[in-house]
Amino acid sequence: MTRTLGNTGLEVTPIGLGLAALGRPGYINLGHAADLGGHTDVASMERSAHTVLDAAYARGVRYFDAARSYGRAEAFLGSWLEQRGLGPDDVTVGSKWGYTYTADWRVDAKVHEVKDLSAATLRRQLDESQELLGNHLRLYQIHSATVESGVLDDPEVLFELGKLQASGMAIGFTATGPRQSETIERALEVGAFDAVQATWNLLERSAGPVLAAAHAEGLGVIVKEALANGRLTVKGDVPELAAAARATGRTEDALALAAVLSQPWVDVVLSGAATVDQLESNLLALALDLGPDLRGRLDAIGEDPDTYWEERSELAWN
Repeated sequence: MTRTLGNTGLEVTPIGLGLAALGRPGYINLGHAADLGGHTDVASMERSAHTVLDAAYARGVRYFDAARSYGRAEAFLGSWLEQRGLGPDDVTVGSKWGYTYTADWRVDAKVHEVKDLSAATLRRQLDESQELLGNHLRLYQIHSATVESGVLDDPEVLFELGKLQASGMAIGFTATGPRQSETIERALEVGAFDAVQATWNLLERSAGPVLAAAHAEGLGVIVKEALANGRLTVKGDVPELAAAARATGRTEDALALAAVLSQPWVDVVLSGAATVDQLESNLLALALDLGPDLRGRLDAIGEDPDTYWEERSELAWN
């Protein structure tokens, strides 16, 4: 069950797999340490990543999303693609530039990643991404663009992205924080992008209208953090969602993902599964048809964006 990512021509699936939880031992997600079960050496994490990637591919997932800052996610994805003999026509791969991973495989690192959205970082990290992913890399995204960073108006960055776009690469950006709508609006004004990736979930819906506008203009729309870093799962803290899950016999994560998939402007919603069990639970969302009663229960869930992002900022790497 594939669809086209906006006007990019890239084939994607409604649920894609994000590799943040699979590529590094430290991640901002409730219970991540328990998910890894202490098996955080590089070899064990690569085997675990391959196992989840195998399960995702077997269940029809065809979009995979990495980043330079996701530890060894690009390397794990690249080795999996090579070992399985998968070509660029078999899957669609996106990655991101702008953050450099600095934790050195430590969960207790003081700084896990450093942001630098300069053209020099773009050129360096593009070379690194292409070295690991080769011609599988089809979508390259600015990682956490913001209006205040100036990256959307940086002529050198835009020139480099334009060259990459002219070579056939789709160009995107990700947005984050309580002002992500402003970022997306500015990117639409600039007009240099093929896709946008932003946070939208049952708790934080503020970017919905501008994401719908981006989709109407032909940009592919990818939704990240659909489970609010684990808050919209069985591990979470949203009693209304837990009650809806009990009442319907569904899992919290499947309901939350189904709510995202029900938005007409969504092309892909990312699963951040760290285990096969989590992935299988996430994929149950594909078969869920939210009727009016259940939709009403889910629509009652929400937080003020500033409150949501403040709480997110307090989550610990684990």
